[in-house]
Amino acid sequence: MNRRVAKLLIVTGLVLALPVLAAANGLPVFTELAARAGKSVVFIATEKTTQAGPGGRQFRQQVPEGHPFREFFDRFDQFFGQQPGQPRKQTGQGSGFVISPDGLIVTNNHVIEGADKVTVRFQDDTREYVAEIVGRDKETDLAVIRIKSDRTLPVLAFGDSDALMVGEWVLAIGNPFGLDNTVTAGIISAKHRIIGAGPFDNFLQTDASINPGNSGGPLLNMRGEVVGINTAINAAADNIGFAIPSSQAELIIDQLKEGKAVRRGWIGVTIQSVDATQAKALGLPEAKGALISSVGKDHPADKAGIRQGDVILEVNGEPVNDSKDLLARIAGLMPGEKAKLTLWRGEKRISKTVTLGERGERTMAAMQPQQPQTAAMVLGMSLHPVGEREANALGLDAPQGLIVVEVAPDSPAAAEGVRQGDVILQANQQDVNSPAELESVIARDKTRGAVMLLIKRQGQNLFVALPLDQK
Repeated sequence: MNRRVAKLLIVTGLVLALPVLAAANGLPVFTELAARAGKSVVFIATEKTTQAGPGGRQFRQQVPEGHPFREFFDRFDQFFGQQPGQPRKQTGQGSGFVISPDGLIVTNNHVIEGADKVTVRFQDDTREYVAEIVGRDKETDLAVIRIKSDRTLPVLAFGDSDALMVGEWVLAIGNPFGLDNTVTAGIISAKHRIIGAGPFDNFLQTDASINPGNSGGPLLNMRGEVVGINTAINAAADNIGFAIPSSQAELIIDQLKEGKAVRRGWIGVTIQSVDATQAKALGLPEAKGALISSVGKDHPADKAGIRQGDVILEVNGEPVNDSKDLLARIAGLMPGEKAKLTLWRGEKRISKTVTLGERGERTMAAMQPQQPQTAAMVLGMSLHPVGEREANALGLDAPQGLIVVEVAPDSPAAAEGVRQGDVILQANQQDVNSPAELESVIARDKTRGAVMLLIKRQGQNLFVALPLDQK
């Protein structure tokens, strides 16, 4: 055998041996999982009737004058004669998966929201099933629909998303761009992602390809269990997708499949996360917890004796790391339940028990975290006591606090974001109604290294912590 032939045989042998080597090295084979799980994944199509409004004009208004598309929309209206208010059909699509043999299916709320008609199709069935909407939850983007079938439907079971580890293999099945039963594989890239999709962001991040049409489909572990519901993508990136973790979704789905509105606990406060400077001002050992910036009068927190300036460190013994953490823990409890809160007040831990109210659209804004300000080294402000005229103009109940008349433009106070017209109500949780009172608090607490100011701005309360020069 000549050397060239021998070399070719060796290379060919290596190539042919690659599948064996891959299996020997523990790389996953998805064929059986894809075949089994794919039978439970559905294609969802929706139709809804919308008012055309001003037709192409609604788009034309967003196009600058002189742009060639302006002329296109003008001619479109002239040719087709579409009149304002003329109804038109709008279609959509997404994915879902079966969770009960009698036809309950999970998907995303945004897939079916506003639909007049929802239809479902399976991989191994040419029939089209009309679905009814059983329940939906806008805040977590989850929905449950139901179909009637003369056969027992294959289901997918939920797994434990909390047990997932970054780097673990996962499989996504769905209908991206209407391409039925598309399977993509990847790993868990990260956990607990906040992407601004809603108040309960806690997404799994994966590099398994997820595209429009995958929404509502399952993200599966290697045992074929649903560990996430594919929901969102980063349109500016390649292979960055997000899924609602099963541990969060199951609690919501259990309520939705019974046709019930999702009920969540609420305590009636505004909150913000604690930064390092604020922790120093409060005497906290570390920058953790949710700082109460205001308490609604006669709401659950107020009735329990919780005060503005308290920091919530624990809920029923579970630690609270930041404002998002508190929001999720309280919302995970039912209205009417009692929750034991561990607070930081006066440089010590205390406990309060609150009977939860019910979170709803009317009260939702009360739990949105306020954004903390960046730190400044000195106050850098010109202050004046608030009189009757200023109190009336600012909507204050009575003359109180110090109005910021001027902020030195080159001072860290200006960089901190303190504005002309802000009203300082408290310093380190003590009322201040004169510059001398503020200076007294600063002198008294200078060893803390920071002062916490409670500011009222345009009717809203927020805390700002400023470092103090300890020289």
